[in-house]
Amino acid sequence: MMQSTEVLIIGAGGAGMMCAIQAGKRGRKVILLDHAKKVGGKILISGGGRCNFTNLGASPNQYVSQNPHFAKSALARFTPQDFIEWVNAHEIAYHEKKLGQQFCDGSAQQIVDLLVSECKEVGAEFRLETRVQSIDQISGGGFRVSTSTGIYECESLVIATGGLSIPKIGATGFGYEVAKQFGLSLIEPAAALDGFVLSSQDETRFQGLSGLSFDSKIEVNGKVFREAILFTHAGLSGPATLQASLHWYPGDEVKVDLLPDLDIFEWFMKKKKSGTKSLVKNLLSELLPSRLAERFCELYFNDPRPLPDVSEKELKAFCGILKAWTFIPKETVGYSKAEVTRGGVDTQELSSKTMESKKVPGLYFIGEVVDVTGWLGGYNFQWAWASGAAAGAVV
Repeated sequence: MMQSTEVLIIGAGGAGMMCAIQAGKRGRKVILLDHAKKVGGKILISGGGRCNFTNLGASPNQYVSQNPHFAKSALARFTPQDFIEWVNAHEIAYHEKKLGQQFCDGSAQQIVDLLVSECKEVGAEFRLETRVQSIDQISGGGFRVSTSTGIYECESLVIATGGLSIPKIGATGFGYEVAKQFGLSLIEPAAALDGFVLSSQDETRFQGLSGLSFDSKIEVNGKVFREAILFTHAGLSGPATLQASLHWYPGDEVKVDLLPDLDIFEWFMKKKKSGTKSLVKNLLSELLPSRLAERFCELYFNDPRPLPDVSEKELKAFCGILKAWTFIPKETVGYSKAEVTRGGVDTQELSSKTMESKKVPGLYFIGEVVDVTGWLGGYNFQWAWASGAAAGAVV
């Protein structure tokens, strides 16, 4: 089967469907290909099944890229409010959970249904369970794409296949292979918005703390995040850890303030002056989960003396550790758990206005496959919408 279309989009996720909608509104004939049985797999599992579909505070400052200016144009032209208008038009109830994060009251399926209905409204067609076998340029312009369901010829080819994160829902490195085929450079992909695996030594030292969660301030490479940290069997997770992982590279130190709202030394000194006879670990358990307080005392203050018997010098040193516990992770958990893939198609290869390849006319890359990665909290969906809309305006 040979089929011709004006725009062929490989990847029917958020970015791909947004591109199809915008191109279709311009009267372009659009076909979306995807190897999955259903569209929007990553949307459906996001936000605990409720889809954190955007963030009111989305700006270039919340994105990591070798070129921090690249995302400015697309983000400025399709904003969180633009997507919220669609949500309102489809009468989807939603709420702000925290820090600008917008969630469906109901199900993430509502966002998928919104996108699919908008695609159908403009005549965009889906070809699911379709695997791409080869891509070739056509003499004179355009592309020929051979697939498991036939051959497609198109004027504009859009790669919206995402990254390597969460392979169980179909994530592959296909988009990176297309970039390589056409001579585009890549920024090394890495799992991001992911938990940390502790070193073997630290894993032994903090064994038995799995399940403990506490508010903290975490810092990596000068970036500071204030949210919860969770001890796991492998190491650390929780929102603060996931945010920090986006800015972490192998060998980098991670610094954690276990008591971000408190001058803990001053707090201990007040307790000391009050005449308390309590042990340091018992006092610390008033502020932190008791198992965590006991473990830090065992590791960094291995002395069962009551507080009045502890010198200010010893106390200050221990408090310094509580305010700046430092460790070097062994690695992140990896693509099986990572929310996103950092890195991807080098933005120097693309137009920031259109997402088109500078080397290959008619070839576009959008969404997660590009080296633009947002913080946790709806930012990556906003990049999907914005980059998809930017390409859809011109393909």
